[in-house]
Amino acid sequence: MEKDQIILLEDRGLISITGEDAKSYLQNIITNDIEKVSLTSTIFSALFTPQGKYLFEFFLIQTKSGYLLDCDNEFTKEIMNYLLKYKLRSKIEIKDISSEYIIGIISLDKFSEIRRSEKKTFDTIEHKGSLLFIDPRNKKLGARILSTLEKLYLTIKKLNLKIREPDIYFAKAHSLGIPVKGIEKLKEQLFGLEANFEELQAIDFKKGCYIGQENTARMKLKNKLRRRLLAIKTDGEVLIGDELNFGDKKIGKILIDKPYPFALIKLFDPDFLDFKYKELKIRKVKINIVNNFKN
Repeated sequence: MEKDQIILLEDRGLISITGEDAKSYLQNIITNDIEKVSLTSTIFSALFTPQGKYLFEFFLIQTKSGYLLDCDNEFTKEIMNYLLKYKLRSKIEIKDISSEYIIGIISLDKFSEIRRSEKKTFDTIEHKGSLLFIDPRNKKLGARILSTLEKLYLTIKKLNLKIREPDIYFAKAHSLGIPVKGIEKLKEQLFGLEANFEELQAIDFKKGCYIGQENTARMKLKNKLRRRLLAIKTDGEVLIGDELNFGDKKIGKILIDKPYPFALIKLFDPDFLDFKYKELKIRKVKINIVNNFKN
């Protein structure tokens, strides 16, 4: 992505969580530590099932009035229902404000330039009424702008940015092993650690309890991670549920199909290094694993 470019993500949801209990309420259910969130620091986090399986992922941003949850719009209503289920007597207000805002993606270079113009050094800043933050999963994904549509287009005009198709961003994330498109297909299909949430800095192992914490901590402490979600490259079409084989052994299964496929891949029996760089096949489709995480 070039410095003078911007990508608009129109498929994002935005949930506002305000009220005097907002901080403690979120701390009790999210996988990351709410203490890391401030007006100058944004986190990536998740919600798990009680068994520690993947449910939802999102960015959590603090504002002067509370918190904003930037999620895939496919999940907005479900996340709202989930949050309301655990509200109980907490003094909080939860609103879907997706229609009022839009998310833009800019390069890290452009963010750094804007940050210098504001004479700031933080990874989350405010610029002309919009919130900007470096993607906490991987800086190579650039920075996000959270803004009303009107303000964003004024910013685009003043910064002389050119709008590009979002496929550039989706392809970059795929090359880094980070799923963006198709994540709704992961729901309850794998554990949070299998989804690389530790590497993506979405889990804090020092904070107190959260939903799914017990199994997640046990898997970490006892080194029980046996599979990982990894991006794959193919020269043809694969389908969800297709099995990958190495010799006579099943080594994985497709969880996200086109256009940016991911598979849940075994790390042992056989050892991952035995087939990591090998060309694999599903039917006649050639498969190569894109591994950007340490095993």
